[in-house]
Amino acid sequence: MKNYFVLGASTGIGRAIALQLSNQGHMVYGSYFNHKQVDSDKIHYHMVDVKDAPSSFSFLPEVLDGFVYCPGTIKLKPFERISPAEFNEDFNFQVTFAIESLQKILPKLKKSMNASVVFFSTVAVCKGFNYHSLVSSSKGAIEGLTKSLASEFAPKIRFNCVAPSLTNTPLASGILNSEEKIEANAKRHPLKRIGQPEDIASVAAFLLSENASWMTGQIIHVDGGLSSINL
Repeated sequence: MKNYFVLGASTGIGRAIALQLSNQGHMVYGSYFNHKQVDSDKIHYHMVDVKDAPSSFSFLPEVLDGFVYCPGTIKLKPFERISPAEFNEDFNFQVTFAIESLQKILPKLKKSMNASVVFFSTVAVCKGFNYHSLVSSSKGAIEGLTKSLASEFAPKIRFNCVAPSLTNTPLASGILNSEEKIEANAKRHPLKRIGQPEDIASVAAFLLSENASWMTGQIIHVDGGLSSINL
């Protein structure tokens, strides 16, 4: 049994990751903010505001075998309508708070024999989509951070990043708010469907496990083929 910390485990992909890890017999420490959760045998939930996350980690055990940073946003706007303050706010939420959280728990990860960290990016970083400059800027930084940290902490701690396409989560509810929009977005993908949280969670759980012990510094695209196949 291993100890995993999933920051942002109350909904969507984060919740799916927490459930998969707990079903594998591991102990999961998950956070929530707006969506309060009830503990189960293998998942202990705690309220965490990522803006003040490092001061809220007293509930974590002395040894952590893995960390997943799940908080994210999808704000699609024309570049000309995005203020510099909005870029800073998005970067803080998706990158700076991830860095602060990681620095706080790093001593716990160093005590593990096979620690692993999983971050999240987006297919939009490698593809380039209209109105994605905000999220692509932040997630592009996450991809660079992943590779740099993988080099710096090898072989003790592995760092990998999952880059999904559009996934059916509450975060994407504004984009997938009708059957017509779901069908239209599904058709854009070679595999002709929208991703589900479990699709992404399975890859994250693999990267955390010893089955991925020879993988670090990788950006794994879980996107229905969108990043690599032309229709």
